[in-house]
This record gives sequence, C-alpha cells and structure tokens, in this order.
Amino acid sequence: MTVDRYLRMAAGFFILLSLMLSRVHSPHWLWFTAFVGLNLLQSAFTNWCPLMTILRKLGVPDK
Repeated sequence: MTVDRYLRMAAGFFILLSLMLSRVHSPHWLWFTAFVGLNLLQSAFTNWCPLMTILRKLGVPDK
C-alpha cells in the first residue's frame, strides 16, 4: 500500500473512532473529528499533512 492509501485509511478510522467516542464518552471528541477534517482540507491544497511525513519516515512507498 502507498502513503495516500494509508492516509485515507487512517483519516477514515480516526473520524469513525472520534464519532463513536463522542457518542459513548464525551461530545468533546467531536473536536478531534474537526481537527482531522481540517487536516484533510489543508492537505488538499498543500499536498502535505503530518501523517504523510510519519509514514514516509517509516518507509511506506509513495507509489
């Protein structure tokens, strides 16, 4: 798998996890959902997000 696929998978997982935690634990978890969404939005314009750097350092291929 590539960096882009891992990135989309992680974003989807974090969004679903934070939605579940906001329902079960505290609505403040929705701030984490907003953070993930804002990171996705800025990465659409800059083609960079922090997780991409981490994945590349771990040796995940770009293509």
